[in-house]
Amino acid sequence: MILKGKSAVIYGAGGDIAGAVARAFAREGARLFLSGRTLGAVNALASEIVARGGVAEAAQVDALDERAIDDYVARVVEKVGALDISFSAISVAKDLPNKAPLVELSAEQFALPIAAYTQSNFLTARSAARAMVAKRSGVILTITGIPGRIGFPNVGGSGPAYAAVEALSRSLSAELAPHGVRVLCLMPNAIPETATIRENFARYAKAAGSSTAEYQARLEATTHRRRLTTLAELANTAAFMASDQASGMTGTVVNLSGGSVPG
Repeated sequence: MILKGKSAVIYGAGGDIAGAVARAFAREGARLFLSGRTLGAVNALASEIVARGGVAEAAQVDALDERAIDDYVARVVEKVGALDISFSAISVAKDLPNKAPLVELSAEQFALPIAAYTQSNFLTARSAARAMVAKRSGVILTITGIPGRIGFPNVGGSGPAYAAVEALSRSLSAELAPHGVRVLCLMPNAIPETATIRENFARYAKAAGSSTAEYQARLEATTHRRRLTTLAELANTAAFMASDQASGMTGTVVNLSGGSVPG
């Protein structure tokens, strides 16, 4: 178990991506502290992990609330002595307009994902970094999407938001690596298993005048494998990157796009 003895905080744990990563971390021996804005799904995930022999606790934490995040990390450190892994996977997809060509967006709609994703990743990473630097070890994981690298229509401010998170991750790594803390950004292709992506596909397909299946097929055709990333692939990669086996990696984007984004 490559994460045995590690403590991990996961934000947005009620979502599909965070849930998959949490299960992979637990399978590899990590002790999990799961949080989200609402407790229902987070409690269910924690109970599932515990039932399978893992160690997990649930808490209600808004990953956009500076004080709540700092207090949460302080409680975790006080309880277990250290924070080894931090991963934020919040989503604001439900707050975005149903159809989002840039020329029709208000400034507020455009800025929403940029503000939410950059602020949540900054706040959660900052709090984690302060705890990790004190112990001179730790891993901070962020997540973005390929619209941060490739132009996509009707995704609003999400593309700039993803690009900003990548830049933030590189800057954090440059500052934190000398103190023993690694920062990595995961970049999967769209994952059709997640509710957010299914909703996005339906919205983007409608805006493009095609069916959801046709829209997905076009994206699959851009990859070398002719299929999109799976939750298992993302979660297994996250577990490896959070482990000491990936100690040589920091300040980079882990490309899980299946070849649709080179490099």
